[in-house]
Amino acid sequence: MSAKILDGRWVRQQLLSELKPRVEQLTGTHRPPGLAVILVGHDPASEIYVRGKIKACGELGIYSEKITPPDTITTDALLGIIEGLNQRSEIDGILVQMPLPKQVDSRRILLAVKPDKDVDGFHPVNVGSLVANIPSPRACTPAGIMQLLRRYEIPISGKKAVVVGRSDIVGKPMALLLLHQSATVTICHSKTANLAEECRRADILVAAIGRANLITRDFIRPGAVVIDVGQNRGADGKGLIGDVDAAAALELASAYTPVPGGVGPLTIAMLMSNTVQAAEQHVCSG
Repeated sequence: MSAKILDGRWVRQQLLSELKPRVEQLTGTHRPPGLAVILVGHDPASEIYVRGKIKACGELGIYSEKITPPDTITTDALLGIIEGLNQRSEIDGILVQMPLPKQVDSRRILLAVKPDKDVDGFHPVNVGSLVANIPSPRACTPAGIMQLLRRYEIPISGKKAVVVGRSDIVGKPMALLLLHQSATVTICHSKTANLAEECRRADILVAAIGRANLITRDFIRPGAVVIDVGQNRGADGKGLIGDVDAAAALELASAYTPVPGGVGPLTIAMLMSNTVQAAEQHVCSG
C-alpha cells in the first residue's frame, strides 16, 4: 500500500482562487482589505515568513503594510504601534510575527490587538469563540488542515483523532476543530505515557510536536490519515523535515501530508482568508 499524497499547494490554489473575487468585490464597492504585519528585528526565518505573507497579499490585491521596529523596542512602544493600527479603519488585520525579543511581553502584545483584527486567531476572545464554536478568526494552520481534510473528502465524524502537541497555535485549536466535526479526540504531548500506543489508535493522526521524525512506524496504524505539521530544520541546517518518518507514513498510511508541500502552504492561505473575512465584516458594520 502507498499513501495518497495530500497536496497543500493544490488546496492553497483553490482557496486563493475563491478569495480573489471577494477581494475584487470589496475593492470595487468599498476599499481593498488591509493587513498590517509587524516584524521586530531581523530573525531570518521570520523575514522569510513575512515575505511570503506580503507576496500573497500582492497577488490577491490585499493592501499590506510591513512595520519593522528595531529589536531594541520596548513593550510600551510596540503597544503604541498596535494601538495606532487598531484605530485605522483601512487596516482589517494586524499580525505580530513571533517570536518577539526577550524584553517584549508577548502576552500583552497579543492581548492589545483588537479581537476583530486578530487574523491569527490567538486573542483569548477568539479562542473562547473557538471553544464555543462561534464564528471568529481561527488559528491559520489548524483551519488550513480542516480545509485540506474537507477538500480531499476525508471523513471526520465518528473517527478517532489523535493530536500530538498541545501548543496554543496548533495543538489545542486543532483538537477543538476536530471535536466540532464530531471526531473523538485525544491530545498527546511530551509527557504522555505510551505515546506510540496512543497514536496507533488514531484514524486521523496530527503530528505537531516539533521534533524531527518522532513519529515512526510504531506510531502509525495501517490505513490511518497522517497530517504532519512539523517544520524542523535538517541536520545540515537546510531543508525541512517533518515530525513524521516520511517513509513509514508513505508505506502505512492511507493518506499523508508531505513536508514540505503539505500543511505549510495552507497557513498563509488561511491568513488571507481571515483578512478578507475581517474586511467583509468591517465593511458591513461600518
